[in-house]
Amino acid sequence: MVRPFHVPVCRHETLIIWTQTGLTAKERTAAMNHENFFVSERINEVTLMCERENPIYEQISSFSIALYVLGFFKCPDLMSFEDIDSREAAAYLKDDFTEIRQADLPSTYRITTSKDQYLLVIGDPSYPVHFAVLMDTKSRKPYFSKLNFFGSGFDSLEDLKREYLGKDGLNEDDLHFFKKNNPVTQPNLESGKIYITRTNGDYSAFKEINGYLVREAG
Repeated sequence: MVRPFHVPVCRHETLIIWTQTGLTAKERTAAMNHENFFVSERINEVTLMCERENPIYEQISSFSIALYVLGFFKCPDLMSFEDIDSREAAAYLKDDFTEIRQADLPSTYRITTSKDQYLLVIGDPSYPVHFAVLMDTKSRKPYFSKLNFFGSGFDSLEDLKREYLGKDGLNEDDLHFFKKNNPVTQPNLESGKIYITRTNGDYSAFKEINGYLVREAG
């Protein structure tokens, strides 16, 4: 059993280096519950700082709000990171999410009790217009996002359609649904080796020989 630690490589990529300590099933569940708690805390913070009718922080994009809620920015609070634009948002979609059909969304889902996370993307995923986080499929307003010129709040899919479709050529074909990629699968470890795993799931094995790390072939 192993425990990963994360090494930033660039804005959209992280190396995960597996070492010979363990995460039990109970610890993994606790970690998930811990993250779900912080999702709730970030939503409360965003609602306070950027409420729908009277946002304090009005200029921030829907992309930044959605990704902040999902925990993509390792910063102490909403005011501590640089806003991202559509091009940068598209890079996150490409690197960290997989597009799915609307029919593949779970019928019963609440973000605070699930390990999965979902985004509604309006516009071309290569140049998106709007991000909304799926929060609770049993709610009348299951999506959380920040609207243009307004603050953040909860909306139904129909609300968001009325807000964005029919403008700038957007139509029903410009509604896309994405699921956040699951964490990389832990490789089978052999004693005496070091494994370096990238967030796309690829990994390399190394052995220490005469004080140097030598990458194994294959």
